Amino acid sequence: MSRLPAFVHTIRFRLTVLYSGLLFVLAALVLGGIYYTIALSTEQRDFTKEYAQVVNKRGDVLRQQQVVVVEEVQNAINVKTLAALQRYSFVALGGLFVASLGIGWVLSGRVLRPVRSITRTAAEIQATDLTRRIRLEGPKDELRDLADTVDTMLDRLEDGFRAQRQLIDDASHELRSPLAIIRANVDTVLNSPDSTEEERVHAAAIVDRATTRMTRLVEDLLATARRTAPALADADVDVGAVAAEAAEEFNRLAEARALRIDRRLVSGLVTIGDHDALRRAVGNLLSNAVRLAPPGSEIGVASGRTEDWIWVAVRDAGPGLPDEDQPRVFDRFWRGETSRRDRHTGLGLAIVRQIVESHGGHVRLFSQVGVGSTFVLWLPGRGAGSGQLPGHNPFERAGAARR
Repeated sequence: MSRLPAFVHTIRFRLTVLYSGLLFVLAALVLGGIYYTIALSTEQRDFTKEYAQVVNKRGDVLRQQQVVVVEEVQNAINVKTLAALQRYSFVALGGLFVASLGIGWVLSGRVLRPVRSITRTAAEIQATDLTRRIRLEGPKDELRDLADTVDTMLDRLEDGFRAQRQLIDDASHELRSPLAIIRANVDTVLNSPDSTEEERVHAAAIVDRATTRMTRLVEDLLATARRTAPALADADVDVGAVAAEAAEEFNRLAEARALRIDRRLVSGLVTIGDHDALRRAVGNLLSNAVRLAPPGSEIGVASGRTEDWIWVAVRDAGPGLPDEDQPRVFDRFWRGETSRRDRHTGLGLAIVRQIVESHGGHVRLFSQVGVGSTFVLWLPGRGAGSGQLPGHNPFERAGAARR
């Protein structure tokens, strides 16, 4: 275990050492260059002192007088100047090193201030409170981009947790009703020795309907959770083949209600995604169509390509939806009048939207009361760019082209 102080391991300390080290090396190079240049441009040698003898008139030497030689004086000045310059340079470098540490510490603190803000906000965020945001101000630099990215991630997490809580609340509410029905019939009829056989048969039928409703709800919830699982591996999917498989699964159910499934499917329409999930999406649309279409009518299933988008459409001649209900039809647990009558869970179309949007696509509804509805799944083609989503009903154009 390291015995160094904790601050030595911080990024701020490393930045301080880096800044001060670079500043110190730069100053040393500048002062060294100045000293070297001056040393080359001046003469440096050991200077000597010359003396002249002072004699009297008789020739006797009275004393020796130092003679001032201009060249030697200049040389002495040069040597002393360079020595002073060297001494002051070392002092200046020492002071500069200490000052650079302080400047580096302050600058690194200012640079890392946004990081501390991000860290503080992240530490204050809990799973039960995702409303906090960094909202970093200042120049639009890399740290600002990082903070904005974290805020965007928190927005997605908050939306995901809110949707999860809403799903749990709605699922609990939907499960509570059939469980209460089952328990009431079991306690009052099936477990009662005084109940008649007719009452027992009627109670068993009620319990069967309640358990069937719960089974559909659990299957829809599992399908919702499965698409959000991280273990799924997407691959190339032939959308036409997926629609054909889904139509094949509902053939017998459609025949039992005197319905005919008209297929207008094109092969070779490849997208990137989950084969089973896309089949589930088309199957949910067919399930609604078979349930709502009047006996003897026709259900259409078609596929095609428009520019960069691949589409699958399911059309029925059911009761249709009024304009005010169409924006809500893909909401979880929303049920129209027909769905409420047959105890439908209200998760089928919500799962369709979730599956399609998780593939980067969109789902559209074209409906008219008394005429029927057409649901269109738009999926991006493999290797295609994000072109503008078409706004028309491709099923109508496919029908016109066929005629």
